[in-house]
This record gives sequence, structure tokens and C-alpha cells, in this order.
Amino acid sequence: MARIPARRPVFLDLRRIHFPVGAVASILHRLSGLLLVLAVPAALGLAEYSSRSAPHFRWVAGLLDTRTAALLGAVLLAALVHHLLAGIRLMLMDVGVGVGLAAARRSAQACLLVAAVSGLLGLAALWPAGGGHGG
Repeated sequence: MARIPARRPVFLDLRRIHFPVGAVASILHRLSGLLLVLAVPAALGLAEYSSRSAPHFRWVAGLLDTRTAALLGAVLLAALVHHLLAGIRLMLMDVGVGVGLAAARRSAQACLLVAAVSGLLGLAALWPAGGGHGG
């Protein structure tokens, strides 16, 4: 008996797949949560280190007054806003609010847009005065 070959891709290139906006919001919700969880120990470590003495505090303050820290802070702000909004969106959908396709797409787009704008505003607010120093 002849076997019919399976009609499925042998190599799945995720960069070429067009994900719906709801899938993008869902994936980013998971990734933003992971990023926030990983950021907590670093933030606590910096807070503990800065509380040891005045020189330690100045070192941490200098570290946080860099372009790299501003970029990281903006990413963390965008992650926090997205995670919060996407979580609220999912909880509302769990109780039947906004479960229609059009409403779900609009709410996913809104989460992504508000998070992106928050990140840009955070970057503008956190960017070191006078251009900062390296980093």
C-alpha cells in the first residue's frame, strides 16, 4: 500500500508567518511578564547595594544615569504597561467582555499602542540630561 506524504512544512520559519494581532499581544504578554520577573532581582540588588553607603549610592546613581539604563528603563516601562493592560484585557475576555473578533483585535491593538507610546515617553523622561555618558 502506498503512503501519502504528509502536507506539512518540513522547516517552519517563524519570521515568515503572519501572526494575528491577538497572537502578538498574547506572546508579548508572556515575554513582558518574564522580563519583569527577571528585572526584580536586579532592581533589588541595586537598591540593596546603593543603601550600603554614600559612595555605593553615587555609583548606582551614576550607573542609572546612562543611555543604556534609560533604554532599559523604557523597555521595562513598556513591558509593565503592556503586561498590565494585556492582563486586564484577558480578564475582561474571561468574563465575556470584548470576545468578538473585532473587539478583541481592537483591544490587542490598543494594548500594543499604549505600551509603545509609554516606552517612548519613558525614554524621553529617562534620557540622561546633557546626553549622558556612554554606557
